Amino acid sequence: MPGLVPVILCGGTGTRLWPLSRASYPKQYWALGGDGDDTLLQQTHQRLSGIQGLRPPLLICNEDHRFIVAEQMRQIGVEPAAILLEPMGRNTAPAVAVAALQATASGDDPLLLVLAADHLIRDAAGFRSAVEAGMATAEAGQLVTFGIVPTAPETGYGYIEAAQPLTNANPTAASTPVPIARFVEKPDRATAEQFLASGRFTWNSGMFLFKASAILAELERLAPEVVSACRAALEHDSEDLDFLRLEREAFAGCPNVAIDVAVMERTDRGAVLPLNAGWSDVGSWSALWETAEQDACGNVLRGRVISEASSNCYLRSEHRLVVGLGVENLVVVETDDVVLVAHRDRAQDVKTIVGLLEREGAPESKAHRRIYRPWGSYDGITEGERWQVKKIVVNPGASLSLQRHHHRAEHWIVVQGTAVVERDGQEQFVGENQSTYIPLGCKHRLSNPGKIPVEMIEVQSGPYLGEDDIVRFEDLYGRSETPETSKKAGGE
Repeated sequence: MPGLVPVILCGGTGTRLWPLSRASYPKQYWALGGDGDDTLLQQTHQRLSGIQGLRPPLLICNEDHRFIVAEQMRQIGVEPAAILLEPMGRNTAPAVAVAALQATASGDDPLLLVLAADHLIRDAAGFRSAVEAGMATAEAGQLVTFGIVPTAPETGYGYIEAAQPLTNANPTAASTPVPIARFVEKPDRATAEQFLASGRFTWNSGMFLFKASAILAELERLAPEVVSACRAALEHDSEDLDFLRLEREAFAGCPNVAIDVAVMERTDRGAVLPLNAGWSDVGSWSALWETAEQDACGNVLRGRVISEASSNCYLRSEHRLVVGLGVENLVVVETDDVVLVAHRDRAQDVKTIVGLLEREGAPESKAHRRIYRPWGSYDGITEGERWQVKKIVVNPGASLSLQRHHHRAEHWIVVQGTAVVERDGQEQFVGENQSTYIPLGCKHRLSNPGKIPVEMIEVQSGPYLGEDDIVRFEDLYGRSETPETSKKAGGE
């Protein structure tokens, strides 16, 4: 059995699942579509367990999300072969090219199973069977894509036409890939109905299985500029802790193109394998409602929720109590700073609201109140003129950077755990119910030497409280030491 390397693509912002999914913490990093605590990213890898020849995964993500990806893999006991950092998004063709080049760098030629980190698949066993059924075809040099057996004449998906009628409507039935006749962009409803009646069409899932050498050969033939740019980006990459950071200038010169457009729609080596395993791209709140287990009234309830005389609703609370009383067909999602109330039929239009907020420069368009950092997180509790209050959580063994501020002083009150605080070269232990003061201009750092998270309340005061008022001197996580770029690097 050939070695199989999962290639998990972690890009995307999932704006249709706003306000939960935002650019700073997209939907793939949330626990969605299941009863457990595993995130969509974690589920993507977990469902592969048991496939023969499975190797450690390659993950490709935005550099801003690198510590989220690494931590979520650590939580499920997975040590990736590599986490490749894209300096900017360039779509799926460059991501696949980078993965194939990385996988063959040592002379190996494994099968690559390309998966999106934000898909939901209910029947994991059926999915594994489909992957194993496609391996021989992929090993023979064909480029296999998984086509989702349609359940309705959807107009929001692209379609794949097979060269012959498909018979696999049973998720447990073994199937073999069929040559691809063509890819079709999102059709109108009448055309979609014709597609379903023909028995030849499946939805384009964006999941693929092929040998690394086979996809590289077709990329070289059909999109050589993608391969050359990605090769240059890898040749000049840099190791950053447990990550491989692609060289920015070379990668920026790579065409922004999907693997479907660059290769799959043009190759004569494509094959489609029907998949009926409860797949969803979780593209909207209504789609999440449809795929989730519903109560007797058709409701999906998540978090601290009470439903009384309500039906066919998706009600979700992340913090405060949400009560649905006598309502129907609603989506209600509560987060730390936003409450969304929408009719289920209008759930797709959430992206319009995100666009409106972006044009206004509203922070809610991109980030939550809680901001995740490599050392833990901080949560903006409240603020006023010349002051603000944050809750800061520092993970065991983690440390903020050694830094100073030009415009603010800080009071730190530890409410859980024990911290080591460094101030102008002097260290002190600060335990629960103890506090310390960081005057303006003081070179300082906080570390957690213990076994439990340190939680503290930080009170900032001064004429300017922006996250870019940081001059770094040392940092465990390779973030910039210059004040001009410290805002992008993440503050603290």
